[in-house]
Amino acid sequence: MTTALPFLPFTKPTMDEETIAAVGNVLRSGWLTSGPNVQALEAQLSEYFGGRPVRTYNSGTCTMEIALRIAGIGAGDEVITTPNSWVATANVIIEVGATPVFVDIDARSHNIDLDKVEAAITPRTKAIIPVHMCGLPCDMDKLYTIAKKHNLRVVEDAAQAIGSTWKGQRIGAFGDFASFSFQVNKNIMTGEGGCLVLNNAEEARLAEKYRLQGVTRSGLDGIDVDVLGGKYNMTDIAAAIGLGQMKHLAEFNAKRKVLAHHYFAMFGSDFEAKTGAELPIADFDNSNWHMFHIVLPERINRGEFMQQMMDVGIGLGYHYRAIHLFSYYRARGFTDGMFPIAERVGKQIVTLPLFPSMTEADVERVVTAVKSRLS
Repeated sequence: MTTALPFLPFTKPTMDEETIAAVGNVLRSGWLTSGPNVQALEAQLSEYFGGRPVRTYNSGTCTMEIALRIAGIGAGDEVITTPNSWVATANVIIEVGATPVFVDIDARSHNIDLDKVEAAITPRTKAIIPVHMCGLPCDMDKLYTIAKKHNLRVVEDAAQAIGSTWKGQRIGAFGDFASFSFQVNKNIMTGEGGCLVLNNAEEARLAEKYRLQGVTRSGLDGIDVDVLGGKYNMTDIAAAIGLGQMKHLAEFNAKRKVLAHHYFAMFGSDFEAKTGAELPIADFDNSNWHMFHIVLPERINRGEFMQQMMDVGIGLGYHYRAIHLFSYYRARGFTDGMFPIAERVGKQIVTLPLFPSMTEADVERVVTAVKSRLS
């Protein structure tokens, strides 16, 4: 079956002509790697996060690894995290030589179940990496109460949460480390990129070393390396895109909220009871509505459902398969049944289209297609 309607992807970046022109200006300038645009973007981000130090990078993944290194996490240490995330969240723990310890998720928020965290803490536990799934924040009060009680560092995987809030404060404007992604499907993007919000100037200096081979420069010809760094710096090309995106962040998030409201209205209050599917939590105070998920009922084969939606010109994603079920993690001793909620959600979740240039008619098209396949 085919459709005459244009294909509707699950996400699509929005970029204005001013931003495109700014990228052209960078290319003409000859200064393509880290330069004045990176500095300007970091300054804007610092202001956005309440004056905290911010450093930009070529991905959101490396920001979590660098945060762990700054915190002194390494061999013999354990870091608690969620199995419901992109695999990078756990990979960075292994990259620094530590051991990931998974805790199952809450069935409704799909965030780490903070009520189960303390049972997973051992004398080797040094940090926790929570994920603000789809931009819906974890319970920040409970998270930091646990961290303070057990003297744990927190690296918030806020990849999806720029513009999200907790009790009126922006995620990233308080707490410990906060890692944001600017990958192309995020609420603002730089193509590829990310930033790390830090606690003080000393951490910021160390973050700079880790992103560029451990180098410290002084004067015109002074150079030293005193830590083992990598090559993680953001280019001025990417920063130019980021500067253009920052101008529209509030507008983008407001449009996402309007579209999410319309999804709930179109699905109706009886959708879950009629179909057995699960809608997300309707949080319009704290979430930035990065994504709109539904969990399909067990009777539906997800792959077949996604193909049926594709056949009528609607693209879906799924975020995410439970990390511990990947072959690499099975080889480390993780097995089926260890985290049943994450496993069930990871098997049946789908991501519906949600991006600023969508219309309410697009939402209605998606909901009609979903309902016809779940009835």
